[in-house]
Amino acid sequence: MTDRRAVQAEDAPAAIGPYSHAVVVPPLVYTAGQAGVDPADGGLVSGGIEAQTRQTLKNIEAILKAAGSSMARVVKTTVYLANIDDFSVMNRVYGQFFPHEPPARTSVQAARLPLGALVEIEAVAVLD
Repeated sequence: MTDRRAVQAEDAPAAIGPYSHAVVVPPLVYTAGQAGVDPADGGLVSGGIEAQTRQTLKNIEAILKAAGSSMARVVKTTVYLANIDDFSVMNRVYGQFFPHEPPARTSVQAARLPLGALVEIEAVAVLD
């Protein structure tokens, strides 16, 4: 598959395993799941679900930019929550990143997330 290209974004946290931040298969970009990890120190941001959701989406934004897309081009996300009771707070922050024509979304509770994260989000976007 010659059109397949892996993306590693400088402005996103380093991968914690053998995976790419995203893979581009034109015309789409598929991101790996991202958590509320601070790219500067590799640790989860403090401030609970609100802060972690915001950082998670900032990380996705950086990855999409590196791949040649943007948050406005996201067509589908999957949100994994450590506690489904955090849905309303996550939803409020999420809405700030997708104010117009938000993408399709699935949200589920996961038994455990890497690094003890409260939220993990993956996205599929169209290239610019």
